[in-house]
Amino acid sequence: MQAIVYYRYGPPEVLQLQEIEKPTPTDDQVLIKVRAASVNPYDWHFMRGAPRFVRLSTGLGKPRSNRLGADVSGVVEACGRNVTRLKPGDAVFGCAKGAFAEYACGKASQLALKPAEVTFDQAASVPIAGLTALQGLRDDGQVKEGQTVLINGAAGGVGTFAVQIAKSLGARVIGVCSTANLAMVQSIGANQTIDYTREDFTTSGRQYDVIFDLVGNHPLAALRRALKPTGTLVACGGGGPNKSSMDLLVPMFQKLAASPFTKQRLVGVFAKFNVSDLTLLGDMMQSGTVTPVLDRAYSLAEVPEAMRHVEGGHARGKVTISVA
Repeated sequence: MQAIVYYRYGPPEVLQLQEIEKPTPTDDQVLIKVRAASVNPYDWHFMRGAPRFVRLSTGLGKPRSNRLGADVSGVVEACGRNVTRLKPGDAVFGCAKGAFAEYACGKASQLALKPAEVTFDQAASVPIAGLTALQGLRDDGQVKEGQTVLINGAAGGVGTFAVQIAKSLGARVIGVCSTANLAMVQSIGANQTIDYTREDFTTSGRQYDVIFDLVGNHPLAALRRALKPTGTLVACGGGGPNKSSMDLLVPMFQKLAASPFTKQRLVGVFAKFNVSDLTLLGDMMQSGTVTPVLDRAYSLAEVPEAMRHVEGGHARGKVTISVA
């Protein structure tokens, strides 16, 4: 089978399309014939081994695993002996390590059935970004009906899901994005948009119940100023490949240090794969509550180009890899 592999950390040029052996599922896994995958910042962090602290888990000198990709949709081809919920022929979506390939193995506990009305590219766009938005707003942000939620980075992969999910939770949604994306963010449900090229939401004097920060381009003090006295800041990611470990770690420690001394809640979000939340996102797509915003699709051979596009930080919604 063909798959994207890499043997050293670096820019997208380190990625190669090679013929490798088809994987075999373990007892708790299924083998998936990949129909589509999608690109996340998660992928280029692994590709570059940056910031450097990620190498503690990915391999210090070189990648411990030479495969990339996590978001997947496709058709189950074979099941491990302990898998009873899924069967060959099922269309699924979720997480499978090494998804930038013709075949990949994923844990059955991290895969859900794909609704028939949802395309493979749409389904592949959902897992990491959709779960981050859902769990960040519902669980970490504890968004309630009638609250005002500001989403900084509303036009990106997580942001486009977050706008729609916050709306479904009954919130009034304010989306921060560039001039070119104002109409799109409004079209997916934002009650109001803020053009960051013309206005800094942290200096406007307005305050919000929840700020979902997906960009990381404001100091903690400025974000807290834009929060209501008992508001919640949910921080997730932010920054491109040139951001150092200290650039990412210092704000995190600032949030942890400040939390005990304020009534404002300062929390981070890390998506957790589970069947129930993936199924919920599938149901939301099927009902039209959530519609994935797809920027563009690349072929398996074009994964390096897709990674460059996502690294640039200006993808409009999600970037997918169409495999078959």
